[in-house]
Amino acid sequence: MVSLDQIIDDFAFLDEWEDRYRYVIELGKSLPEMPEASRTSENKVQGCASQVWLVTHTSGDRDDPVLTFEGESDAHIVRGLVAIALAIFSGKSASEIARIDALDTFGRIGLIEHLSSQRANGLRSMIRRIKGEAETRLPA
Repeated sequence: MVSLDQIIDDFAFLDEWEDRYRYVIELGKSLPEMPEASRTSENKVQGCASQVWLVTHTSGDRDDPVLTFEGESDAHIVRGLVAIALAIFSGKSASEIARIDALDTFGRIGLIEHLSSQRANGLRSMIRRIKGEAETRLPA
């Protein structure tokens, strides 16, 4: 999987929106296939126009576990957005995830203003889901 730093660097190099769009699709193609058994209604992200599935894995400290994510979508561009979200969040502790402003990252790389309102809402739903997964794993 491509690191967030690499994604940010690559976006800085690409001037045209069409090139960025193609790059997002390429990022999506780099995601490992999600097993069919994981594409369940409980793993489906609500609020996305396209179908998006997210599986959360935890490891490490019980009070502040590290979360890793698997993601999948049936739409090429959305699959790329999933790949970027996983680069932002996956492999971080629940407390780190709770503090991350992912929309700021998507804005800095110049994606938010190019997404349709439907896709932007879906992206927000995915981010809410990931942050919710982290918050439920932190002590009250």
